[in-house]
Amino acid sequence: MDEKMLFSEIGKDFEILRDFFAAIGNDTRQHIIMSLIAAGPSGIRVGDITVQTNLSRPAVSHHLKILKDAGVVHLREEGTKNYYYICIRDLIPVLDKAHEDLLVLADLLEE
Repeated sequence: MDEKMLFSEIGKDFEILRDFFAAIGNDTRQHIIMSLIAAGPSGIRVGDITVQTNLSRPAVSHHLKILKDAGVVHLREEGTKNYYYICIRDLIPVLDKAHEDLLVLADLLEE
């Protein structure tokens, strides 16, 4: 594959990853992610996150939606209760692809 094609492919990959990086790049969402990690696989409810982060319920819900849309957070429903959790294993392929692209890009730019 020629250089132009590689740059194009890497650009497409980063376009796909943009929502993921934007989601985890926000300080508030990083605090929410830490709450989710601390909660473990059983998850945590919005009300508990509001207590831990001192954010309003609508603010937490807004940030959780962004994290969920980016594939960082998952939702488990138990009756009328919603539990949010993070599955690190799901993030590994995303981060592996970003790492792979960065290595290729570094090689291209160092030539």
